[in-house]
Amino acid sequence: MARTTTVIGLLGTQLDQGKDSNRWERWRPSVDLCRHDDLVVDRFELLAQRRFFTVARQVADDIRSVSPETEVAIHDVPFRDPWDFEEVYGRLHDFARGYLFRDDVDYLVHITTGTHVAQICLFLLTESHHFPARLLQTSPPGREASGTPGKYTIIDLDLSRYDRLASRFQLEQQEDLSFLKSGIETRNEAFNALIERIERVAIASKAPMLLTGPTGAGKSQLARRIYELKRRRRQLEGPFVEVNCATVRGDQAMSALFGHVKGAFTGAARDRAGLLRSADGGLLFLDEIGELGADEQAMLLQAVEEKRFLPVGTDREVASDFQLIAGTNRDLGAAVGRGEFRDDLLARINLWTFPLPGLRDRSEDVEPNLGYELDQWAHRSGTRVAFNKEARARFLRFATGPEGLWPGNFRDFNAAVVRMATLAEGGRINEALVDEEIARLTRAWQQALPAAESEALEGYLSDEARERLDRFDSVQLAHVLSVCRRSRTLSEAGRKLFDVSRTRRTTTNDADRLRKYLERFGLSWADVRGSQGAA
Repeated sequence: MARTTTVIGLLGTQLDQGKDSNRWERWRPSVDLCRHDDLVVDRFELLAQRRFFTVARQVADDIRSVSPETEVAIHDVPFRDPWDFEEVYGRLHDFARGYLFRDDVDYLVHITTGTHVAQICLFLLTESHHFPARLLQTSPPGREASGTPGKYTIIDLDLSRYDRLASRFQLEQQEDLSFLKSGIETRNEAFNALIERIERVAIASKAPMLLTGPTGAGKSQLARRIYELKRRRRQLEGPFVEVNCATVRGDQAMSALFGHVKGAFTGAARDRAGLLRSADGGLLFLDEIGELGADEQAMLLQAVEEKRFLPVGTDREVASDFQLIAGTNRDLGAAVGRGEFRDDLLARINLWTFPLPGLRDRSEDVEPNLGYELDQWAHRSGTRVAFNKEARARFLRFATGPEGLWPGNFRDFNAAVVRMATLAEGGRINEALVDEEIARLTRAWQQALPAAESEALEGYLSDEARERLDRFDSVQLAHVLSVCRRSRTLSEAGRKLFDVSRTRRTTTNDADRLRKYLERFGLSWADVRGSQGAA
């Protein structure tokens, strides 16, 4: 069955007007639309206020005279004020909801007639697919073409159909992704996919976000980049307010976060706005949110849900409309189980949870991050520093190999580059400087490892089981669990952990190999994913 074409349009109470024979000498959009040889209109849904039905019937008769195949139906749209946006949109929305659209019909929405408000409303309803149609714009003929029906243009609002626009959007997205990554050309596929998801959510949503991952993984920097991206797109106008919750614990925490009024307690000599009010209209980044006390968690939940809360010392609520990004290196799910974190607050903030991997899990990105850190050094110091070829290779082997533990992640990495750049004579980092830095890092990590390993295994093994582990097993198991937490499946984790040895075997079953390794410590894949979750 051949497809038909239906036009939906408003009566032009002025442009379509015409009572005598002279009306054929004027351009009338609704009538002349049906005079085009290359646009066959099978049906015209003419929308009009009842008080203009006389004009509408005249237009319908004239359409039938110039296009006998066109069926015209007049519909009452009872606008009291055609310039009232709310009323016009509501009436047109009601028409769209009540109209029976058919799959075998091509619909065109005519936006030349009606008030400017009505035209805008038709555009919005078409863009939102309440009208499953394309837009139709008509224009009068020029003097040289007098007597012709003028011109028409069909506009498809599916922007993916326009190659140049699609290229612009793709370029814009690539710029946004590069911005979130500070311009670093990262190579880790999982990390790049994570940043792409964050970019989409950041642009499309104002809901809270939760950034998880080890200390130094870049949560604070990413939160600020998200804020700057949203500000560039004019989605936020207020400030970026960063709070390390570990520093606002204790008696003064409520006052610091939620403010107080004068006289609320001894020493409260004047009103204090508090950090949440300071973030009004902007973005609030609560790093180490798991360190908040029970009272602060309860108040924060209210502030996130209702955008209102009580400063200390008053029963009068204040308002602050901010977007929340929370950061943590703790397992908040386990903290809920221990009664240390509110389950309703966790449910509210983890709608969008993004686990940031540590540097050890992104060995492909060590080299591009090295270039980034050297550029940052040059920007801050005004002096460009570079490695010689042998020194660069030596440092990269260490940084990406088993010796490169990087427990402080990018904080450790940044500090190492800064130290070498500072000591580089003539702007060149040589092998001696690299060896000196490697020795310094190794000593520091050996001193810090026992506590870090023990913390990494908490929630998986009992205190007694951790004490029975050799240092070798403790280090290895901590790393294996870190990889597992950041892998979607057992097989994916196995491929990452055995990426070298698997190339030397004729058959590979990385999942089974990893499963047996975990069983040595009484662990299963479900234990690993269930205990630490997506963090």
